[in-house]
Amino acid sequence: MQRMIRVISVLFIILVGMSMAYAQDDLTDERMLLTFIPNVQFAPYYVGVDNGHFADGGFNVSIEHLQEPEVVDLIAAGQANFGIVSGEQVILARGQGRDVVYVYEWFQQYPVGIVVPAGQGIESVADLAGLKVGIPGRFGASYSGLTTLLQSAELSESDIQLDEIGFNAPEVVCIGAVDAAVVYVNNEPLQIRNRGMAGDCGDIEDVEVITVASQADLVSNGLIVSANMLADDPDYVGAMVAALDDALQSSIDNPARAYLISMNYVDNLPDDEAFIGAIESLAEEQDVFLSTEPTREEIAESRQAMYATLAEDFDSDMLTQFEVLLTTTDLWDAEQLGYSDLTSWETMRDTLVTMGMMDDASADLEAAFTNQFVENDS
Repeated sequence: MQRMIRVISVLFIILVGMSMAYAQDDLTDERMLLTFIPNVQFAPYYVGVDNGHFADGGFNVSIEHLQEPEVVDLIAAGQANFGIVSGEQVILARGQGRDVVYVYEWFQQYPVGIVVPAGQGIESVADLAGLKVGIPGRFGASYSGLTTLLQSAELSESDIQLDEIGFNAPEVVCIGAVDAAVVYVNNEPLQIRNRGMAGDCGDIEDVEVITVASQADLVSNGLIVSANMLADDPDYVGAMVAALDDALQSSIDNPARAYLISMNYVDNLPDDEAFIGAIESLAEEQDVFLSTEPTREEIAESRQAMYATLAEDFDSDMLTQFEVLLTTTDLWDAEQLGYSDLTSWETMRDTLVTMGMMDDASADLEAAFTNQFVENDS
């Protein structure tokens, strides 16, 4: 009898292994092209791989980090199927004859803003007139965001003193070299604020942020495919969109678990044993909380409660990357994930025209994006 049990057990293990191998072989290998470098802000894609969201959609996804122009080139040439770029890159690429289409808006709020020291009397964009404003450079999302902010206050670049400072806003602001700086709102303001709280930012103790999203709706980062692929196999594209949507929702719902998964991909996340143990406990508690089917507002409150709980036992240095994830999550969250609005594309086009990066204000924006994979849920 014991021998029979052992034989049955071995056969069961073999069959399970064969089943798993078959399931893996049945998946289609796909590259997901991201920008920048591995970072906690890309948590939904790491979650999509490790939690099986992409596999559930039929994909064996590998993640690559490239420069935005490289992503656009590979997608347009049909050498890769899926990539993440900003809306402005889509408009510019299409203006150059590269027929890429934006199929899912990942960031629902544009992640750029202007950080100013608190208590300096700078309460609006109009207050920047005549002041020295730092910017990484006259390129990319930072420059587009600044241009849009200035337009919202009926100002132009000539109304301020624009100083190219590279990606060094915390250092430059803290030594008082600029009056304000263009930043990514989910990262650098936290760094400056933490330095101020530690007494390591000159006379600055806190900062305020004027976000682009508070003044205008600009299309931000999202998933792109080639127009040929969208026309030839919309079901395939739709399956990837659905998988990404699930991964994004999982990350929004449980950022503690998303942070833990990101540790498998991102090198600079704190690995203190006590801190990781606290994050693991929060992730498990959040799973229980989610089983009660809370509202979107209640989930948002639970994210802030996570930070408050951790802040009782850990310092700001330990918490920075988790706080970056929470702040970024707020930029993803929306009543309808993935939906892209025509007015945000029009505003971005007008910004690019003002910047002199394109001269065709009548570009066909409706062909640049589609909501066909998310509109049934809107």
